[in-house]
Amino acid sequence: MQVIESLLIGNYRIIQDTKRYRFTSDSVLLARFLKAKRGEVVADFCSGSGVIGLHFYAENTGVESVTLFEMQKELADMSRATVELNGLEDKFFVENLRLQEIPNAYAEKFSLILCNPPYERGGFATADENKAACRKELALTLPELCAAAKKCLKFGGRFALIHRADRLAEVFCALHGNGLEPKKLQLVTGKSGDKPYAALVLAVKGGKRGIDVMPTHVNARAEEDA
Repeated sequence: MQVIESLLIGNYRIIQDTKRYRFTSDSVLLARFLKAKRGEVVADFCSGSGVIGLHFYAENTGVESVTLFEMQKELADMSRATVELNGLEDKFFVENLRLQEIPNAYAEKFSLILCNPPYERGGFATADENKAACRKELALTLPELCAAAKKCLKFGGRFALIHRADRLAEVFCALHGNGLEPKKLQLVTGKSGDKPYAALVLAVKGGKRGIDVMPTHVNARAEEDA
């Protein structure tokens, strides 16, 4: 069942489906991980309901446009409805396709790409195929994600993603393999003193070496998302 919920920023609202995979606090953490630059042309990869792109737009001035890329038709359609609900048809665009099939028209188009990808390995942990596709690397691998980011980013463009902390070495390897230099890292934990469960990473296409490691962020809502 679809419901309309407040984004808790201004008058923005978002449509969610109570029977499908819903966004978690990880999406909000990513949207707040960095600020927009003037004239920012943004893409939200694996956009789901569009929450990251919408949240980032709502909290930042100077965003020129946001394009949502989502492979599941039902979620892409829901995102379009959210865009219309907020009267953002001139700022937001929705593409229903796999990242591996992004057309060349999007090559080097974006100055910033945001992504909360499926970051679990293995087979189905649930009988719901749609939810599994959002959580697990069934239709998109980490190297394929980074290759798509490389293709779509302008030189000097930024790629921000959230991923599992225990796969951070794989994340860095995939980024380096596609000319995306990690520049900012922040680990995320559920409680102070606990082992981090996630990592926020910002990489720059063609960037110089050197990474800014931020203090660990304590996400009090992590247990609610579990």
